Amino acid sequence: MAKISFEDALSQLEDIVNQIENDEVLLDEALEKYQKGVALVKYCQDKLKQVEEKVKILDNNDDTLKEFKAD
Repeated sequence: MAKISFEDALSQLEDIVNQIENDEVLLDEALEKYQKGVALVKYCQDKLKQVEEKVKILDNNDDTLKEFKAD
């Protein structure tokens, strides 16, 4: 999968889900979109895992993540 932002991947995933749920595609196309959706979910999960690992490194504690508090 080409490098896209996490947000773009989520947006594409939402579009796919909406199209399939609203019966906007034929069965064969729905299967292709489902497969792309699975790939997008994996991509998003991998991105989240990478961010989690970076937060753990920044926190210098590999066992726990501290809650992020926005001011």
